Amino acid sequence: MSDKMRGGLFNSLGDIGGLTVLDAFAGSGALSFEAISRGAASALALDLDANAQRAIQDNIKTLGVAGQVKLVRAPAAAWLRTTDQSFDIVICDPPYDKTQPELLAKLAGRAKPGGLVVLSLPPTEQVKLDDSYQLLSTRPYGDGQLSFYRAPA
Repeated sequence: MSDKMRGGLFNSLGDIGGLTVLDAFAGSGALSFEAISRGAASALALDLDANAQRAIQDNIKTLGVAGQVKLVRAPAAAWLRTTDQSFDIVICDPPYDKTQPELLAKLAGRAKPGGLVVLSLPPTEQVKLDDSYQLLSTRPYGDGQLSFYRAPA
């Protein structure tokens, strides 16, 4: 996710103080760390890639946020089978060449009732979540787009 998109994401979210965040396909963990810097209570950074995992772990240590950011080293589909944990905000920023709509829908299911789901997708791709999710807005950012959904209450 570009810096511009990340800024737009967090400006759109507003006050996230005390909330929990799932950062699926975390990459460098930038979304997790940004969430913590903006007052989120905790963030779970989920990524399969070994290089991404090292970067996240190094950043957790450097920033001193071990109590707030948890790294999970697993494919998203496997992680979903091992926990029923839910979050106030679920952010999915999958690789644009492998958006995996069914997996995104399953990850969206980890939003708490009334929680937010944010999908970062290529500019022309659409992912349809279950009809019980309310599409709040879709915002284009040149090389991508952010779609904001409210989870069913």
